[in-house]
Amino acid sequence: MNIALYGATGKAGSRILAELLVRRHNVTAIARDPLKLKPHPHLAIKQGDVHSATAIAANIQGADALISAYAPPPGDTDQLITVTQNFIGAVKQMQVPRFLYVGGAASLEVAPGVTLLESGHLPIEWQAIARSHRDALNLIKKSDINWTCFSPAAFFEPGKRTGTFRLGKDQLISDAQGNSRISMEDHAIALVDELEKPQHERQRFTIGY
Repeated sequence: MNIALYGATGKAGSRILAELLVRRHNVTAIARDPLKLKPHPHLAIKQGDVHSATAIAANIQGADALISAYAPPPGDTDQLITVTQNFIGAVKQMQVPRFLYVGGAASLEVAPGVTLLESGHLPIEWQAIARSHRDALNLIKKSDINWTCFSPAAFFEPGKRTGTFRLGKDQLISDAQGNSRISMEDHAIALVDELEKPQHERQRFTIGY
């Protein structure tokens, strides 16, 4: 497949890029600083940003799918909402068949009808980005593009590529001790699995151990 990828220089995005390349997809990585990316036979590198749908559209022409691991600035997390709208506009303009993106965990349910954000257990320092991810998801649900939101577990960090994990829909996945975690490497496996064999078109899904 021909894949356009935003966020390839970030922690999650770099793992997604590595997984795509291991599986021999042709990737166009669009980055503000292309020098952060290493050359690869299946990788095209472009300079670009996410500040308009027009700018995004110019870089995703001919893609079979657009993947985003974009993360907003910590001091202005609502940029995520604007950027999501830009991605929607660009996907529509260029008629890209699929848009997959890395969502947030805090809008997942920890009890029937109660999200992690609403539960009162989310540390205050994570609440702004949690609200922005929630609002971005609500925005994309109203769109008419073919989207997939892939929310990680509550603890989402670099780790090992094990290939062993569980998938779910809108409920936070935790282990028997109540821990909700996933490595970025295993998250990347499941995201590329979804790309290759769609199971969650126009849906959100999640992952955990």
